[in-house]
Parts: sequence; C-alpha cells; structure tokens
Amino acid sequence: MSFQRYRLVVFDFDGTLADSFPWFAGVINGVADRYGFARIAEHETETLRGMDARGIVRHLGIPAWKLPLITRHMHRLAARDIGGIRLFPGVPDLLADLDGAGLRLGIASSNREATIRRALGPAARYFTHYACGASLFGKARRLRALIRDAGIAPSQALYIGDEIRDHQAATEAGCAFGAVIWGYTRADALAARTPEHLFADPAAIGESIVSALPQGIGNCPAPRPVGLPLARSARQVNVR
Repeated sequence: MSFQRYRLVVFDFDGTLADSFPWFAGVINGVADRYGFARIAEHETETLRGMDARGIVRHLGIPAWKLPLITRHMHRLAARDIGGIRLFPGVPDLLADLDGAGLRLGIASSNREATIRRALGPAARYFTHYACGASLFGKARRLRALIRDAGIAPSQALYIGDEIRDHQAATEAGCAFGAVIWGYTRADALAARTPEHLFADPAAIGESIVSALPQGIGNCPAPRPVGLPLARSARQVNVR
C-alpha cells in the first residue's frame, strides 16, 4: 500500500514510541499479587509476546470485572514511574521529520494523556490530537473518534503500533496499520496478521512516509491515493 495517501499518522505510545516493556516486566508480578492473577515466569515472556490481549488475559486467569481495576492501578504506577521511561532512540527525529513534512500527528493509547505528555517532553508539541485512556479493548472507539475529530477520511490515516490489538483497532476504525517490531508483541506474531506495513526501526517510518509525499502536502487538500492491494500473507509484508 502506498504511503502517499496518508495525511494523518496516529501512534500508539507504550512499546511504539516509549520503551516501557522493561518497566512493565518489573511491575506486573506485583500487580498480579495485588489483584490475584497468575504471575508471569521468565520463561513465559516470549510465549505471551506472541499472543493477542484476550489470549494473555485468559492465560493469566484475569476475570473481566477486574480489568478496569487493574488498568487504573497500572495508570497510577506509570504516572509514578514515567521519569524512568524513555522514548526509543530515533523517535524525536522521526516526529520532527513527519511534522516538518506537513503531516498531522496523533496518539491513541491506553495510557493517560498527562503521563504521555510528560514522557514525550518537548516532542509533545508535534501532536495535535490525543485519544488516551482507552480500555484494554477500547482502542478502536478512541481511534475512530480521533480520526473523525481530525476531519480526515479513515483511508487517509495510518495507525502505528506494536500490539495485535492495535492492528485490530485500526481494522475496526477503517484505517491502515503499520506494525513496529521493537515493542511488546513479537515480530512474527505481528507479521502473521498481514499489516499494511511492517517497520524495523523508527527511521524506517520517516523514510518511507516522507519520501512518498508530494511536495507541499501540508497545504494540499488531499494526496492522490495509490490503490495497491493489501498484503495477503506474512511473506508479502515489506519490512522497512
């Protein structure tokens, strides 16, 4: 699928822009003890990184009624510890490049907006749209609302994330999905979902999108979409 069609690029936060998995791994067993679900043994980590969110919830034995409680607690822990969570190398340059090319940027995340802004620091200025605090399975609704508020057709939006539920949210919202292979979910599990794009590092996102844009896109009413077919198998997904 051509990158030329995109006018709005929306990012997930944890595992996509911010390297929060080590923090997550450090706190999750304490949360398990507090809310009475299974601890994660070290040998289980790679297996869980290949599952979608519903599979992980089943594996850990978390009842649905506890999910909002756990989410709120994780939000508090993230706000407490955000000073120790860093953006991935290359992310500030990526955001500056996309903004400089005239693209509009947004964030759709389960994390809280205030926490995300603190982690972004000066890079927060590149984002004009935030849809934060989504429930574990509520990203699609937030993403749809963000795209609608931006006044952009879903076909002209790209959602970039690191989890299978991010791909599911993009599909439900009617926009394209770009998977990153450095986050919470394993690269092979993401590729098996046949996302439109698969990125190997932050620089690849900027190079792919910016190089495809017609000059002056920021002032153009709409780029001309190029109707390439969607990838049909993991072998047909280009890792950039």
